[in-house]
Formats: sequence, structure tokens, C-alpha cells
Amino acid sequence: MLMNNTHSVLEPMQKNMHALNMNGLHGRMLKIPSSNYKNTHIMLIYGHHASLERIYGIAEALSDFGTVTVPDLPGFGGMESFYSIGMKPTLDTMADYLASFVKLKYRGKKVAIVGMSLGFVIVTRMLQRYPELVSKVDLLVSFVGFTHMYDMKFSSGRKLFYRSVAATFSKRIPSMLFYNLALHPTAIKTMYSKTHNAKKKLASLSAAEKKEALEFEVTLWRDNEVRTYMKMATTMFTLDNCKVQIDIPVHHVSIENDQYFDNNVVEQHMRVIFTDFTDHPATMPAHAPSILATKEEAKPFVPKSLATLLRKRAKA
Repeated sequence: MLMNNTHSVLEPMQKNMHALNMNGLHGRMLKIPSSNYKNTHIMLIYGHHASLERIYGIAEALSDFGTVTVPDLPGFGGMESFYSIGMKPTLDTMADYLASFVKLKYRGKKVAIVGMSLGFVIVTRMLQRYPELVSKVDLLVSFVGFTHMYDMKFSSGRKLFYRSVAATFSKRIPSMLFYNLALHPTAIKTMYSKTHNAKKKLASLSAAEKKEALEFEVTLWRDNEVRTYMKMATTMFTLDNCKVQIDIPVHHVSIENDQYFDNNVVEQHMRVIFTDFTDHPATMPAHAPSILATKEEAKPFVPKSLATLLRKRAKA
């Protein structure tokens, strides 16, 4: 079932939502026309625990610099998973799907590609597998992206634990149990809200905002297909995207207090892959904006240095 959240922050996005049918899979696509630069194109790819609704504030912020398109990923945000067509969700199949989207939607056009966290991982693998697409990309941006499992701050023991849990629940029967028990709406509202990550997310919200955020978390968790979610988590904890170089520079948005990634290690690995690396520090309290961030709340995720670059590109 596709997400149908009617929160006031999300209501305006309905006019920008379109059906997406790709490679036998049915999902959705967000397209926000730019009021100033409608013929300048930006493709935004969301991360792991995400959906079109969650990324909407960031997409709106980027629309100041061009028309922003955000496709669903198979198994995420309510889109059908690769399993529904007899395939498995691997980094390569995700990259192939994204390459098909780029070829279809940006034929004869230049595009800036912005990948967020896992989204940047998929974008990187796409450009490695399809080097002919590099010439279409006139700006490559990493929003707190990464390229190697060692970019993560977690201890070896914690990484092993997460990888083992993800591998277990990426299987058919365990994933069904996980969905019906751990992801039951009541379980999410009572148990998830007590986890370290949730406490950090909800700390600055009012009682009403916390209630709305938890309702959204229920939808977000349940609209992501469990096996795909867990398979991609396993991929992140075993990742090494540093084996193939890409002939393009990367612009990386970093967060000083990123709870997941070591910015110095991220830079080292990105310099192995890309021809150049430019860091754009963003003043944000965490790895990503809140799950219901408005355009104004998401704007700091586009630092002035990157905004200047995007504006210059749009006016060229």
C-alpha cells in the first residue's frame, strides 16, 4: 500500500506527486517545478529510512535552484520491491534501476544528482556501472553520503551486531514476523519511541508534534518492504565502493556532529573514487533534518557555499 499521510506539512506535496512505472514496478515520483529555473534539472535520491514524504522539505529547498525530481526506490516508500518481479534488492539492481530512470527522464538533458546517505551509495554504484552517464551529470552532490563501511563511527562489535540482525530479518519468514510483530503500529509507538535514535529525534518536539511524528514513523516503517530494508542495511555494513574510479568531482555536505559517519574517513574514501572533493559543512544538529521538516527547516542542509554553486549552475 502506498503512503497516504495527510499531515498539514505534507498536504502541498500532493499536487507534485505522480505515478511511476519502471521496469515492471509501480511506485511514485515527486516532481517540484522551480519557479525561477524550471529548465534546470536536479534529481534527488533519498536514503535508507526514508520516503518521498520524509524528503519533501529538502526537495522544496533544492527547488530554488531547479526543477527537482525524486523517484521512489524499489521496496521503499510503498513502491513494489524487486521480489515482486522475481529479482533481489542488491546494490547493483538498485543502480541498474536508477540508471534506467536517468536514461528515461533526462534524455538529452544535463542533470545535477543529489544523493542522500544510502541514496549517494546507489548513485555512486550507478555511475561506476554506467560510465556513459557521467557526461550527463553536470554536478554531483553528496548529502551526508558515504562510500565504505569503514566510514561509519560504530565499533566493530556494533557493526557486526547490526549486520547480523539485518541479515536475519532479510529472509522471508523472519521478515514476516518482524513486520507483524515489531512493526505493529502499537509496538512502534510504544517501543520505538524509547530507543536512543527516537529520543533524539523527538526531544525538541511539543507533545502534539511528537504524536504526529510517531504517526508518521508508523507509516514510514510499514511502507518500507522489510526484506529490502534489511538487505540494504546489510549492504551498508559490508560496503566498499572504492574499487572503481569515476571521472567527476563530488561536492559533499557534511554535518559536524553526524552521529553515523566520520567525516575525515568519508573524505579519504571519496578522494579515492572521484577526481576532486569539496566539503560544504552544514549547520545541522544531526545526520538529517527531522522526519517532517518543512522547507525552512531543511534549508540549512543546503549550505551557502553549495547554494552559490547551485545558483551559478542554474543561471549558466
